[in-house]
Amino acid sequence: MPGNDPGSALGLPPDAARDVPRVPPPDPGPDAAPPQVPAPEESRPEPLAAAASHPDLAEVTDRQLSRGHGPIFDVVMDRRALTSEDILGETRWPEAMADMLWRGVRCFTTTPHMNPPVLVTLTLYGVSPKAISLERQALASMLIAQGSAAVSNTRQYDDVHRTAVQLQEAVEARAVVDQAKGILMHALGCDADEAFAELRRISQTRHVKLTALAQRIVGHQGLP
Repeated sequence: MPGNDPGSALGLPPDAARDVPRVPPPDPGPDAAPPQVPAPEESRPEPLAAAASHPDLAEVTDRQLSRGHGPIFDVVMDRRALTSEDILGETRWPEAMADMLWRGVRCFTTTPHMNPPVLVTLTLYGVSPKAISLERQALASMLIAQGSAAVSNTRQYDDVHRTAVQLQEAVEARAVVDQAKGILMHALGCDADEAFAELRRISQTRHVKLTALAQRIVGHQGLP
């Protein structure tokens, strides 16, 4: 391209321009600013639940969650606490800071606590700058540890209960199928394998689930 030809830039004719050495662009060096290439959007985890001690604070949290970015999300992504002693001088989250200022908040600290598979964040707010002391932050850490443990235990209980229900359903289904096999063995004069094969054949040809077919046979409703 002419814009990249040093000879053309000097006003030389084409033949003379070919003799002008082409100098590569200078190395910007390690201190140069990187090119502004948009980074791919990071996948952010969806919050399971949110709670607040005051309706105004609940609205601050809800607006932040609806936007999908703010101090809560940064704490979750980086797994470290974030604090702003005076949000009037805070520049990292302008939208979230405007929401807080509108509701009388002047400082906050958000801390994470991981209790696999649950990550809980706790945010303390203050109505004056530097109102959140180290003692209050220590209390917050204790509360968040207890809260995350409770949530984790609840989820583990739900998982165990769900598995137990599935196992119970599988056992009951197996019992019904065994009863249906026994009925077919008696009616057809065949063994257990042949009875099961016949059940499966009927299930496939009539597009009926095997368990539902067995329940009909056991319930004396006949074949569908």
